[in-house]
Amino acid sequence: MSEDHGQEPGHGSNSHGPGGERPGGGPLTLGLDIGGTGLKASVLDAAGAMVAERVREDTPYPLRPEQLVEELAHLADELPRADRASAGFPGMVRQGVVLSAPHFVRTGGPGTPVDPDLARAWDRFDLAQALAKRLGVPTKVANDADVQGAAVVRGQGLELVVTLGTGFGTALFFEGRLLPHLEVAQIPFRKGETYTEHLGEHAREAIGTKKWRKRVRKALAAMRTLTLFDHCYVGGGNAAHLEEGDLGPDVTLVDNSAGITGGVRLWEADHLGL
Repeated sequence: MSEDHGQEPGHGSNSHGPGGERPGGGPLTLGLDIGGTGLKASVLDAAGAMVAERVREDTPYPLRPEQLVEELAHLADELPRADRASAGFPGMVRQGVVLSAPHFVRTGGPGTPVDPDLARAWDRFDLAQALAKRLGVPTKVANDADVQGAAVVRGQGLELVVTLGTGFGTALFFEGRLLPHLEVAQIPFRKGETYTEHLGEHAREAIGTKKWRKRVRKALAAMRTLTLFDHCYVGGGNAAHLEEGDLGPDVTLVDNSAGITGGVRLWEADHLGL
């Protein structure tokens, strides 16, 4: 498992930030939210509350995996020391290894051409191990929707989490346990184009928010048929453009900060998805 990677706490770049406090005791977790448009980080106490102001920078392009590791380490330098780290990544991740990086294989981000060299660089890149070595703390990496979902699910039945941002992310939990990730974002949604192509930020800007909301409702209906979820949580930056009452009684809008705060939950329980 990825949490076994890395050095003892206090020997990586994260150890050079200001000294951290531990409100209520317990380990501090560096939460990293890797997005197609922005990289964000904060430090969380054992309850998942931020103990430092969130830091952010724009996601640079083109972006090789080694550069991403350095960018995240620089963010960590601005924060208090942490004992461990969790990162949410916008693509398929299994045991800390990147299986797909749909945004980062492109020369200028979403909507730009795929660079074959970048595709080779990202293929099977062990991001958990690379971050653990650079930060000097044990590190877990999961899909970004998985991390956000870990912060918001109630642990009751089958719960679906949808993130709407640069793309379309999903995560499934059963009785609070993260299940193996399904990359719904990259399968066809309508007219031969994927969920991300029809529901991501570029689509919303192109067709307008009203039409985009209609697509979101259609996508949630498809997710109901696919999973028969007991409850669904919708987050991500574009959730702010939705109205909860339009989505059904089994859907709740959640705050975008969950992409960071869910990092603590990755270290709790036995998650099949990790």
